[in-house]
Amino acid sequence: MIHFYRPAEGHRLPHDPFNAIVGPRPIGWIGTLDARGRRNLAPYSFFNALNYQPPLVGFSSNAWKDTVANCQETGEFTWNLVTRSLAERMNASSTTAEVDEFDIAGLEAAASSEIAAPRVAASPVNFECRVTQITDLQAVSGQPSGSSFVVGEVVAVHIDDSLLVEGLFDTAAADPVLRGGGPSAYFGIDAAQKFDLHRPG
Repeated sequence: MIHFYRPAEGHRLPHDPFNAIVGPRPIGWIGTLDARGRRNLAPYSFFNALNYQPPLVGFSSNAWKDTVANCQETGEFTWNLVTRSLAERMNASSTTAEVDEFDIAGLEAAASSEIAAPRVAASPVNFECRVTQITDLQAVSGQPSGSSFVVGEVVAVHIDDSLLVEGLFDTAAADPVLRGGGPSAYFGIDAAQKFDLHRPG
């Protein structure tokens, strides 16, 4: 048996399976400043790396939120790796209240090197990014989706030395948290699940 549906007609399930199927997904924990210098920190589950050179990352916001507005106003953002030890504080930073999410989540901000937007000091990896484009996403019909896609070029990278093993980044040791589907599912990475495949010549 196959469960088949057309998204426009509804999925007929307790929760939309789309984001569970396309997953687990890296979390875009995005730090910004507004034009007045006020801090904002928010997690986005639609995030990924997009290009090697120049290194580009992007995240999608399902509404015009403070993060997107700040990216447009200042042209900057940071990405901060969410680890298992930071998961609860990442979740606390997802509040929609008009507050300083660094304060609410009990997080110290760190100054960036190339941009003004703040980093999460406790995160072992941070990207400093300059916005290259902000695109309003649309349906095949041309109708706006209400979502905005923000792309940034990574202009500086901070990596905790403990995560570099013989010059290679140890993904499992970083203990990253990945977003699953449903209202609350997250996943980790276990070194035992690692395997190697080499591309054919």
